[in-house]
Amino acid sequence: MRQGLKGAPELALDWYRAGRGAALATVVETWGSAPRRTGAQMVVSGDGQIEGSVSGGCVEGAVMVEAMDAIESGKGTLLEFGISDGDAFAVGLACGGTIKVLVEPVGTVLTEDVLSQLVEARAARKAVAYIANAETGGGTLTSAGFADRFRMDRSGVEEDGRFVAIHNPPLRLVVVGAVHIAQALVPMARLAGFDPVIVDPRAAFGSEARFPGETVVEEWPDEALQNIGVDARTALVLLTHDPKLDDPALHIALKSDVCYIGALGSKRTHAKRVERLQEAGYSDQTIARIHGPVGLDIGAASPSEIAVAILAEMLTVLRKST
Repeated sequence: MRQGLKGAPELALDWYRAGRGAALATVVETWGSAPRRTGAQMVVSGDGQIEGSVSGGCVEGAVMVEAMDAIESGKGTLLEFGISDGDAFAVGLACGGTIKVLVEPVGTVLTEDVLSQLVEARAARKAVAYIANAETGGGTLTSAGFADRFRMDRSGVEEDGRFVAIHNPPLRLVVVGAVHIAQALVPMARLAGFDPVIVDPRAAFGSEARFPGETVVEEWPDEALQNIGVDARTALVLLTHDPKLDDPALHIALKSDVCYIGALGSKRTHAKRVERLQEAGYSDQTIARIHGPVGLDIGAASPSEIAVAILAEMLTVLRKST
């Protein structure tokens, strides 16, 4: 079973507690064609290791130097880079955008207690907002208010000057059917930021050899989804073609607020699926939440191409709906 990749807050806490020193660098504002959205983070250790990014590679080197200085001084700092900034251009910010990056050393500006609470909330899949001074850093956590920001998964600076960093639960993908398409989709989805889980009661399909290091649940889909728990940060993809496996999962998903439901099969197969759901009492509006046949129509033929189409549709639904 593979654990989800650690994010910047988790690494910052680990590095700080290991005595290496750490600072979190967070994009607090952007203008123009900045390569990363507000809220993007990277973590810097006191000995110069970095993970994550704030600009897609343009200014990370400069931020690392400033972050190491902040760790040494114990003071937060607000950095600004843009096309007209000579220092920024020298390190490669030629995209035409401008970004502000807030650097907070852990233990002084960003306290260990607050960071620990943030990491615990993320592990528990609890949505929280980190509210900080946009220029000097240092803040608190809350789960109240900021409904629009939580819904849109959008960090930013409020009118009163406070920076609000939204930490929604990590995106999760549940794939029903440990088939060939799943073998391509799972690693792609992981790279895109999803934490995947494969569900298939057929042990031979979900073997370690076919899905090395991945989480495979050998239960019937309805039982598995009830045990896993599905929410608005969960995407569900059904790949078995078998109503005995797919339909029980659909019944769970359609009664939840999962962010995406996709089901493999031809138009004829999907039409039969719709008929079964109508007979089960589901409204046309509810059934319309299912994307079937699954994936964007890009002319995909091979399992890997179909996986690309599925992931593209998942991201389209997730991002364009907000």
